[in-house]
Amino acid sequence: MKKAVLQVALDLLELKRALQIAQESLDGGADWIEAGTPLIKSEGMTAIRAIRDQFPGSVIVADMKIADTGAIEVEMAAKAGANIVCILADADDSVIAEAVRASRLYGTRLMADLINVADPVSRACQLESMGVDIICAHVGIDQQMIGKKSIDLLTTLSDQVHVTLAVAGGIDATTAGQAIHCGADIVIVGGWIVRSANVTESTRLIRVEMDAPSLLQMEKRSRDEEIRALLMQVSSPNVTDAMHRKGAMQDLISISGNVKMVGKAVTVQTVAGDWAKPVEAIDLAQKQDVIVINNDGCTHIAPWGELATLSCVSKGISGVVIDGAVRDVDDIRAIKFPLFAKAVVPNAGEPKGFGEINSEIRCCGQQVSPGDWIIGDESGVVVIPAVRAYEVARRALEVRKTEERIREEIRRGSTLSEVSELIKWEKR
Repeated sequence: MKKAVLQVALDLLELKRALQIAQESLDGGADWIEAGTPLIKSEGMTAIRAIRDQFPGSVIVADMKIADTGAIEVEMAAKAGANIVCILADADDSVIAEAVRASRLYGTRLMADLINVADPVSRACQLESMGVDIICAHVGIDQQMIGKKSIDLLTTLSDQVHVTLAVAGGIDATTAGQAIHCGADIVIVGGWIVRSANVTESTRLIRVEMDAPSLLQMEKRSRDEEIRALLMQVSSPNVTDAMHRKGAMQDLISISGNVKMVGKAVTVQTVAGDWAKPVEAIDLAQKQDVIVINNDGCTHIAPWGELATLSCVSKGISGVVIDGAVRDVDDIRAIKFPLFAKAVVPNAGEPKGFGEINSEIRCCGQQVSPGDWIIGDESGVVVIPAVRAYEVARRALEVRKTEERIREEIRRGSTLSEVSELIKWEKR
C-alpha cells in the first residue's frame, strides 16, 4: 500500500511561530507543510514565500479557500512557491474551471475543500470530472464543536471518487489510523500538532499511527460521559475563554482550596439559611451532580455544613455551590470536598422547608437551570448552559491546547507579548 501523506496545517497568525513549528513537525515525520488560511490572511503571500525559502525541498500547500477569481488566486499562490492550492468545493463551476486551467499553466495541483457542501458525494464526483486533483473531506472546527466528524464524511466518499482523497478536521493520534482505514491518501492535522508543547513528538505519534494503523475500536460513550471527560481536562478559565468571557459566578471562595468539580446542576432555592431544601436535594441528586444553592446571598446564616457534606460524599456528588455561607469548614477541608461559598459563619438556620428544588435560579450573578453543567476549581465556578455543553467543552479543550504551545514558547525564552505579537494586533 502506498504510504499516506501527513500534511501539517499551520493555522496560526504569526509567521515566526509558524516557521518554527513547521521545522519541528518535519523533524517528527511530516511530509507536507500547509500555509493555513489564518496565516495567509494574516501575512499574505509573504507566508508562502517564507515557507518556500526555509523549506526549499518540501511540498507546500496554500489553503487559499478560493471562492472567486480562481485563476488569479492560483497564480498568486503558485508564484509565491505553493505546489498545491486549495479551493472551496462549493465555488461556482466557472471559478473551479478557471482554477483548474491556472493550475495546469503554473504546474500546481488543485485541492477542493468540501467544507459546508450540502451534497458532498455528488459535488466530489463533479469536481473529479472537472479535473480537480485532490478532494478533501473537511469538517470545520465550528462543526466539530457540535459533534460532526470528518471521518464520517471521508467514509461516504471513499468508494465514490477515484482521485486522491484527503481528510481534515479534528484528526489526532487516535483517529489518524482510522482515517487511513477509511481511504485517506492525505491526512491533514492542525491543532493536535501545532498547539502541542512538543510538536516533534506529537507529529511522530501521528506518523506511527498512520504507518501502522491499529484496528482498536474507540469505546462508545454517552454524550454526558463525553462532556464530563472533556471538562475534566480543562480549567474554569479555559471554559470562560471558550464562552467569550461569560458564565463565571461572582465572589465565590473554594473552601477546600485546590479541588475540582464537574457535573450537572441540581438547583435549590432557599432563604435565610433554611437548610431543608438543600439537604433534600442530596437525595434527589444523581452521582457526579453538582448542587447549586441560592441562599439569596445571605452570609450570616449557613444552609450547609459538615453533615450535609458527608451525605454528598456517600452519594458520590461532585460538589456544592452556595450563594451564601457555609459552616464546619475545618471538617469539609479535611475531606477535600469541592465546596464553593461566599462566606464562612458558625450559625446554622432552621429546616423550615421554604424554597424549591430544580427550578431555574439566579446564583452568584448567573442564571442556572437544572441540568446545566458546572465546572469549579480554585480559579472559580462557571455555568455552562446544557444546550451548549458539548460545544463549550470542545472549545475549552482547544483553548487549553493553544495555551500549552504558548507556555512552551515562553519556557524557551520568549514572552507572552512577543508570542502574541500584541502591538501588531492591538485594536486600531
